[in-house]
Amino acid sequence: MKITAAFGVLSLGLTARGQDIPRPMPASSNVRGSAFQAVDPDGRVAFRLKAPDARTVEARGRGSLWGGKAFPLARDKDGVWTGTSEPWEPGFYYYDLLIDGVAVNDPGSETYFGWGHETSGIEIPDRALDFHAIKDVPHGEVRVRTYSSKTTGAPRRVFVYTPPDYDRRPDARYPVLYLQHGSGESERAWTAQGRAQYILDNLIADHRAQEMIVVMEQGYATRAGTASAANPRGNEAFEELVVNDLVPMVDSTYRTQAKRESRAIAGLSMGGGQAVKIGLGHPDLFASVAALSGGAEAGKAPGARPDGIAKALADPAGFNAGMRLLWIGCGLQDGSYARAKEAHEALEKAGVIHAWFETAGGHEWQVWRKSLHDLAPRLFKLN
Repeated sequence: MKITAAFGVLSLGLTARGQDIPRPMPASSNVRGSAFQAVDPDGRVAFRLKAPDARTVEARGRGSLWGGKAFPLARDKDGVWTGTSEPWEPGFYYYDLLIDGVAVNDPGSETYFGWGHETSGIEIPDRALDFHAIKDVPHGEVRVRTYSSKTTGAPRRVFVYTPPDYDRRPDARYPVLYLQHGSGESERAWTAQGRAQYILDNLIADHRAQEMIVVMEQGYATRAGTASAANPRGNEAFEELVVNDLVPMVDSTYRTQAKRESRAIAGLSMGGGQAVKIGLGHPDLFASVAALSGGAEAGKAPGARPDGIAKALADPAGFNAGMRLLWIGCGLQDGSYARAKEAHEALEKAGVIHAWFETAGGHEWQVWRKSLHDLAPRLFKLN
């Protein structure tokens, strides 16, 4: 079957009085030169795909996008399929195309690792917020480093953000944030989907956040030689990898402030659970912990871990004396909001000092972008 992306030019229309009428503009998540998919000012996505041999074509949102529903595209006489979605909230979302019932990636879209595989993504712009936009400010770098892990017995790839002045100030040392992705995603997620590097660039330029190194690892790790070593989604050895391999490698490779007060660990969803478990389980290494849309449980919910928030509840005074920051946040429409709010209220009642952040949205990247934007200025003391 032959399928191709649709290329072309989109522009503004004119009313009878010569006033501009906003029309859909190419999404920033498109491959270079592709006019579709296109997004209008109300968040509708216009689809266009040439697939002359197809019998049916549908566009399907993943996760919260369009409620995970698929909607049909219409075919013209030349085999070009088009359709427009319902309006949706700003943010980044995954989607795929169903061609004769088979899910495929959109040739007009960049692909992102989500839902356990490379998939298409759509950026619906936010006209009110630009904190994660690329601005005319000094920019840091995202470096990709390979290192050997004794825990897994295999090479690992880690993404590392270094702040704008890192190479210009060879004598300076920096605090470190270890920042984890969610289930089904990868070490690319916080830069490709989350735009973490631009969030940090802008905060640092505005003198709202301390310059910091941000380390983004793959949240899956299995011990070498075990039966689970062949499972790509296993993560039972991730804590061991962070403590014994990752932190020592980062401290020996980058100019870090190698002390607990200058280390933080945070994550979203699955990564939030990892951050709470590792951060609160190793107070000798981390003084700041953040759980974004997951990992913050008061110990009452089924399956809640006693090594998580319950540790703080058991000894509020000791926890307050030893922890620099505990941050918990969640989207109001997220399925895990009730558990996160329960943890926040339990901590508040017990007198455990912590930060609570909530915002409109579900289990999605716009919420996590806003979360990082709130979290980063709180992490380390500004010089």
